[in-house]
Amino acid sequence: MAMLTVRNLPDDVHRALRVRAAQHGHSTEAEVREILAMAVKPEARVRVGEALAALGRKIGLGNEDFEIFDRAKDKTPAEPLRFE
Repeated sequence: MAMLTVRNLPDDVHRALRVRAAQHGHSTEAEVREILAMAVKPEARVRVGEALAALGRKIGLGNEDFEIFDRAKDKTPAEPLRFE
C-alpha cells in the first residue's frame, strides 16, 4: 500500500480530524483514509458495468438475446504466441 505524508496541516484542521475520527470510532489515520476515499470515489460515480446492464434492461434485452453469442463463439483454443 502507498503512504502519504501531509505537511503543514493547520492545528485546527488536525483537531477537527481527531474529533471527527472519535465520533466515528476510528483512528485519525483511518478517518483520513475514509475522507480521501469518499472524495475521489464517490458513491454516485458512474460504473460502466452497471450502466451497461441498466441500458440492456431499458431496451428490453434478455438472456435469450445473448444466447446467439454462445452459438457463434469459436470454441477452438487459441494458439499460444511464439517468440522465435
